[in-house]
Amino acid sequence: MSYDFTNAKKLLALCSEHNMKISEVMLERELELSGMSRSALFEMVDRCLRVMESSTNRSLDEEPVKSMGGLIGGESRQMRNLSEDKVICGTVLHKALTMALSVAETNASMGVIVAAPTAGSAGVVPASLLAVYEWADVSLDALRLGLINAGALGYLFTKNGSVAGADAGCQAEVGSASAMAASALAEMLGGTPEQCCNAASIAVSNLLGLVCDPIRGLVEVPCQTRNAIGVAGAFTAAELSLAGITSPVPLDEMIDIMVDVGHSLPESLRETGKGGCACAPSVCSGLRGIQHLL
Repeated sequence: MSYDFTNAKKLLALCSEHNMKISEVMLERELELSGMSRSALFEMVDRCLRVMESSTNRSLDEEPVKSMGGLIGGESRQMRNLSEDKVICGTVLHKALTMALSVAETNASMGVIVAAPTAGSAGVVPASLLAVYEWADVSLDALRLGLINAGALGYLFTKNGSVAGADAGCQAEVGSASAMAASALAEMLGGTPEQCCNAASIAVSNLLGLVCDPIRGLVEVPCQTRNAIGVAGAFTAAELSLAGITSPVPLDEMIDIMVDVGHSLPESLRETGKGGCACAPSVCSGLRGIQHLL
């Protein structure tokens, strides 16, 4: 019996046929195609979770380390230390935003991260899943399956769309990561496979057209705060979907749309550092002193 799928429509059909969650279908697919044992596969999942947890806490547990380009470092601590009367996003989202900033700092200072799906968007999935895991009454197995669910969505974006900023803008990186997280959160909180895919579609639709314009060509700014925005988008999309609010655009179509929009972006807005924030006068004026970094 094959559990392989190449698009969201086929994935949902398998979920319906076998009365399975997205994560369960993805798990069976991986076992089928890799030949690995279930225990070996879960060891890999647990290793990813350990690295994710470490990266969400590294800049909080240790003295802040400046990034290679010197543009970020210490922001996650600033977020953590925000006084409670100014936390307008709520406890769990505030925690997730802090974690996302930490992962970006870890990545930019040569720490170990899980590219989910890319290094530039690596904070969205771990911050979202781990913050909700700490907050909600869900089991470790639910967290593991949540990450596998996110992997299924990542596979769809990689196969049928793009996760590269140089190809389709930051919507392909943070947008895909936000969709992965939204789907995983929906499943972790009891959502159906349809609600998971709906959450992913909503997440992408609200980041369509997001450009990739790294300042000084480095994966630091605005990448770090965009990870935080991706987390907020994932939370919003998951909650909307769990409430029964739907996107009229199926996920497969939304992935196609994202690619079309991305390829319509001029080259200057696709990770070349030649447009957007990268061309702000205040940024360009400081380039002379950092030529050795470029």
